[in-house]
Amino acid sequence: MSVLRRAKTWEISESEEETDTDTKSDLNHDESSERATTVSTGLKKDPSSQHKRKTSSATRSESSHTSALPPPRPGRSGTPSPARKRRTKEEIEADREKARERKEERERQRAARAQEKEERRQEQQRRREAAENLKSLRPENCLKCLTVCIDPALLQQDGSDILLDTLAAFEWRFSIESQQLPHCITWTRDLPQQGDDGMGSVEEEQVLLVLGLTDFMEMVVSVKTMLDSEGEETGVGSFLSPLLECLNCDARKVVTLLVTDSQPDYRTNACDVQSELGMENLDIEEVLVYLQLCKNISLVFLDGWQDVTNHVCAVTKALSKRPFKLLTERAELPFCVDGSWASGVRVERDGSELIQVWSKQIQQLNRVSPAVASTVTAAYPSPQLLLQAYQSLGSEEERKGLLAGLIVKSGGKERRIGPEISARVYRCFTAQNPQLVLD
Repeated sequence: MSVLRRAKTWEISESEEETDTDTKSDLNHDESSERATTVSTGLKKDPSSQHKRKTSSATRSESSHTSALPPPRPGRSGTPSPARKRRTKEEIEADREKARERKEERERQRAARAQEKEERRQEQQRRREAAENLKSLRPENCLKCLTVCIDPALLQQDGSDILLDTLAAFEWRFSIESQQLPHCITWTRDLPQQGDDGMGSVEEEQVLLVLGLTDFMEMVVSVKTMLDSEGEETGVGSFLSPLLECLNCDARKVVTLLVTDSQPDYRTNACDVQSELGMENLDIEEVLVYLQLCKNISLVFLDGWQDVTNHVCAVTKALSKRPFKLLTERAELPFCVDGSWASGVRVERDGSELIQVWSKQIQQLNRVSPAVASTVTAAYPSPQLLLQAYQSLGSEEERKGLLAGLIVKSGGKERRIGPEISARVYRCFTAQNPQLVLD
């Protein structure tokens, strides 16, 4: 019994060791078969044979572990790598030069891109400012920049509150301040600030002088007295003296006299005051002609302050529309207009279509058809070439008949330009007298 117990104990320990060391499936199969035979036969086999099998199993396990080891690294074993070829000083300098050139090229490209970006930004800024300036010139925006300046003396008259209430209802800006000319109404326009030295506002040249009938009659007498004294301005009336002084300081001022009175006998025509002045119609007309032609002063008779208010509102609206009209109604050359026009030709920046302008210029002469103009421009593509051809000829008759022999093709027929049109073109381009009649 003791021998059998030792055998079983040995078999169990052997199986545990083989389980830890053996990894192959066929070896496990053999070991399990041998263990089954050992258990069934008991002590039939010799322990020495079992020891030999254990030794062979350990040897196979060691060989399997040895075969699983990784191969040696190339860096630690094997043939050494060949030595790297050293560069010469010239090659190093050449590489440095190439690197420097590449760096400079990148810097130039970066600077060019930065400059182009700055130019685009400036162009956008200019376009934005131009658009804002154009927008500010529109009447609805320009009206917000106008200020109606009213002399305080006008507020002492009955009905002047109608003007203030109307301006406040329209939400127009107005100010009450003393003026250079008493009893007047002026306008100022705000300008966009352009730096520290930019002007904040500018005074319009329109001036409304509001006078009663009595003050106007006094002015008429003063003007008549001045005209009778051969233009002597000393001792003139109270309103005429500051008016003439204001006009002498600034000749661009456009003054309008608004004569107001509640009496219907004096509200339509200046000649109705002759009975009060003891003056004849000719004298009154002489005074009015002097004020209008010599001093650029207009005269308007109004019923009362309601009409004065309507006139002030009309002038204010007209002043708000004037900048935009001046911008859109600039005079341009009729043959270089930008829009589409039957008699105009648009000239591009590269100078194309100039020959069409040259042809249109010749067609401005009477009885010169497009076919004749095309023939002349084909022979002489520019006015300078035609003038040089005239200068190369010796006599006046040869110059007049230079274009007479050119053939004009029109409607399948051929004809010459003729001496008449040739002489007219010559006179047009060589005459020194601006009043010369070509036909």
